[in-house]
Amino acid sequence: MNLDERIQASETRIFKAVFPNTTNHYDTLFGGTAMHMMDEVAFITATRFSRQVMVTVSSDKIDFKKPIPAGTIVELIGRVSHVGNTSLKVDVEIYVEQMYAEGRDLAIHGSFTFVAIDEHKKPVRIIK
Repeated sequence: MNLDERIQASETRIFKAVFPNTTNHYDTLFGGTAMHMMDEVAFITATRFSRQVMVTVSSDKIDFKKPIPAGTIVELIGRVSHVGNTSLKVDVEIYVEQMYAEGRDLAIHGSFTFVAIDEHKKPVRIIK
């Protein structure tokens, strides 16, 4: 499998419902909860790409473009955007959609960097 095929095969999509226990006093999704969900999707994407032990080393920039109200559905999409020697970058988008109406909007976008590590927690090559 070439690099482009690996990137395409590792794309990860997860859907979740936004319940009141995950929202703040404005009845919108907590930013920290969104970041947690994004890191999880990014981790799964990185692991599916590399099939190695991966750890998050940074979240580069997370843009909160639209609030995500309780009672909506979100789709998280993780895609590998850059592959280095021992690290890779995953871009994650969260789209929000109403449960009982058509359409969806990009609500949050962020980037996460992961490093592949060995049993001694030392960086190793991603592509061997």
